[in-house]
Amino acid sequence: MKQNAKKEIPDISLLKAELKRERYKSRYRNILWNTVCTLVVVAALAVLIATLWMPVLQIYGSSMTPTLEEGQIVVAVKTSEFGQGDLAAFYIGNKLLVKRVVAGPGDWVDIRADGTVLVNGEEQDEPYLTEKTAGESDLEYPYQVPESRYFLLGDNRATSVDSRNSAVGCIAGEQIAGKIWLCVWPFSDFGRID
Repeated sequence: MKQNAKKEIPDISLLKAELKRERYKSRYRNILWNTVCTLVVVAALAVLIATLWMPVLQIYGSSMTPTLEEGQIVVAVKTSEFGQGDLAAFYIGNKLLVKRVVAGPGDWVDIRADGTVLVNGEEQDEPYLTEKTAGESDLEYPYQVPESRYFLLGDNRATSVDSRNSAVGCIAGEQIAGKIWLCVWPFSDFGRID
């Protein structure tokens, strides 16, 4: 009878091994839970930052060639301050377009037949253009930019539909999603955009 009782008592080393295994499982679950929670918080913060402060945009079309090429992915910074020459992303209907700020509220814009742009009577130095052209316009020049609006042009003036066309017109400050700041894709083009 003593032998049967001995067989029923579990070996202490088995109990220790089982306890160690249970502690490992508990630690593993805690680490997994903490990792998942951290990833969710980081993803939520990234979405919040991208939505509210730094929108990420993909370039479509050729209206900003050679500065921006189709397929590039850029980061914009939300701001209410725009200066001449800044690249701005703005909404027209459900479309998001990118163009260059040429003139601000109250400025006078004139575009000559050869494509030379004058703002407040001063000829603009536009080193980002590969060719000057007047493009298609249905405005009468000189044209005064209305208050709280910006006159924006594409860098590829021959194909760009921009503030020269009344379908787009001058852009209100609240339509602007942000100032284009950085190219992140493709990696070969990574860097600040001027």
